[in-house]
Amino acid sequence: MTQTTDTTDFLAPSRLGRLALPHRLVMAPLTRNRAAADGTPTDLMVEHYAQRASAGLIIAEGSTPNAVGQTYPNITAIHTDRHVAGWRRVTDAVRAAGGRMFLQLQHGGRVGHPATTGLTPVAPSAVPLPETIFTPEGHQPAAVPREMTADDIRATVADFAAAARRAVDAGFEGVEVHSANGMLLHQFLADNTNRRGDGYGGSVRRRVRFAAEVTEAVADAIGADRVGIRISPASTVNGVREEDTDGLYAALLDRFKGLDLAYLHLVRSDPRAGWYRKIRADWPGVLIGNPDLTDLTTEAVTRATREMLAAGADLVALGRPFLANPDLVARLRLGAPLNPVRERYFMYVGGADGYNDYPALDGQPSVPSSDSIVATDGARVA
Repeated sequence: MTQTTDTTDFLAPSRLGRLALPHRLVMAPLTRNRAAADGTPTDLMVEHYAQRASAGLIIAEGSTPNAVGQTYPNITAIHTDRHVAGWRRVTDAVRAAGGRMFLQLQHGGRVGHPATTGLTPVAPSAVPLPETIFTPEGHQPAAVPREMTADDIRATVADFAAAARRAVDAGFEGVEVHSANGMLLHQFLADNTNRRGDGYGGSVRRRVRFAAEVTEAVADAIGADRVGIRISPASTVNGVREEDTDGLYAALLDRFKGLDLAYLHLVRSDPRAGWYRKIRADWPGVLIGNPDLTDLTTEAVTRATREMLAAGADLVALGRPFLANPDLVARLRLGAPLNPVRERYFMYVGGADGYNDYPALDGQPSVPSSDSIVATDGARVA
């Protein structure tokens, strides 16, 4: 009798390039603002990631490849030796606990402010963010970014490649290029933020060029099997707008044919969406799905994870469930209840509260659900 494999079994072992994974659950990158002011990881971060080492893979939060790419205060970075040393402490702790890590490389582009960096943000075009932005002095009107020159573009591509090499030196298994959620690479992709008339603007072939060149340079620097890319088709986060989502991402993925990247990561994936089905059909490699969860119960998370795998995802990235449950894998395996997410501690607050104090199954009782409130400062977990 022939035995069939349950393709929706998220606890089944898997592979990602050179990595053997114990199961198919990935911790998504989560901006938490717990780094030092200069972007160096802190003791809090060492503890936080080590607590969640049971994830099949941890994709660490977006880290800037240069100073002008910083978005908010206390965001992590990976462009100095100090950053490398700080991240090495994190990866050593996670590896000692049996885990594996990629680092997301993120440049904010127009999502930045001189009050935070001392620098005028750069972007494909001089189109400001249509909302306020959090700075060390609180929320302020967005700054008008400086349109990047050809020299700026070449330097930024080189900065991404250098950051990838530093990430490997810091002990990461690989990196994820962040081309989603209205950050710099996504700003080049989107019609309303890219108004250039040169070889990086206009047609979809030109608008995907920068994201493709960054990803290709990173792959050349550390090997394509160590590189993933994250995209968010049809997203309007941070004020971006795409007029031709299908054509845009078809052109982007066409640039990666033959490159053999480690994975493609889809933000807030809807397996019923036409763009999702098209991308799954066109992408020959590993696909990481990221379900858009509103119900964070054990049953809902399990159901969404199985649905994502049934729709063709190879791995499933979960954000807030891992945020609130350091032992999420064990809880889902046992069908145990999940801790409520305390959103007031997502960003901008610092400290261990809502970061390292979520209890494991054998710990103290979880914080009452009345403490699970919506952030009032516009905080967003990507």
